[in-house]
Amino acid sequence: MGKGTRSREAARIRIEQMRAAEVARQKRRRLTIATSVVVVVVLVIGGLVALKAAGVGSSKGSTNATYGSTPLAANVAAQVTSVPAATLDTVGAGAVTGGPTKITAPALSDGSKPKVLYVGAEYCPYCAAERWGMAVALSRFGTFTGLGMTHSSATDVDPSTPTLSFHGSTFASTYLSFVPYEQTTNQPQGTGYKPLDTLTAADQQLFTTYDASPYVTSGGSIPFVDFGGKYVISGASYDPALLAGKTQAQIAAALSNASSPIAKAIDGNANAITVALCAMTGEQPSAVCTSKGVQAAAAGLGSG
Repeated sequence: MGKGTRSREAARIRIEQMRAAEVARQKRRRLTIATSVVVVVVLVIGGLVALKAAGVGSSKGSTNATYGSTPLAANVAAQVTSVPAATLDTVGAGAVTGGPTKITAPALSDGSKPKVLYVGAEYCPYCAAERWGMAVALSRFGTFTGLGMTHSSATDVDPSTPTLSFHGSTFASTYLSFVPYEQTTNQPQGTGYKPLDTLTAADQQLFTTYDASPYVTSGGSIPFVDFGGKYVISGASYDPALLAGKTQAQIAAALSNASSPIAKAIDGNANAITVALCAMTGEQPSAVCTSKGVQAAAAGLGSG
């Protein structure tokens, strides 16, 4: 077995271990929520009364918009959302050990458009890794506004992994709809983290149903992404440790350098995600879906 093969196998094993740890963490979190539901209801009612008295309104999915991310600098956002097509083609499948898995499920849509459902949290290091490729890939189909920047929990594995945040952002596309949820911030509160976005009942049902066997092998983990009922992601597609010690600006700058280990992971992941997005859109736009990099990534995707 060659050195490269051993390295890829070691990376694959580590990601599987991380996914298992995330599953356990999610189960503990859900148990804590379940046993505390009465107290939470009382506190929420009291909080709503106080907010109403203070004249404070609310927005979709947000319990406290003052927590979480800060705005991403415009030049950094531009580098993330406009990675050259030539770079993505050169990277191809890149150096990823996971990615979208094909599923058989009812089509998922938002109005007349196929829908991408993303569920993550700002404390989560695996979400921190996956957001980069998600942003690069989705930007080939539309335009982001209001991307944020944050880092994963300082006390979790791969502490303070630098990343983006989808909280408060919007995505405009003629091809698809992107519905993201960042469930919590990276700021501790009690046994978990301060809440941020709340899933609708319908999206919660989708998350519960498809973030489980037989659709994924590591059910219960985040990030979770449902690509129109055609593919899902559960967990990170590469090791978050790759981003340790970097700033968002450094990561964004590396995305255009096809020989960079960061580009090989993130751009390779973006190409794999693009395969799933193209399956949703009927292989449109054609120039993206038939590109060399996307075709290379398609050859390596698994099925469920």
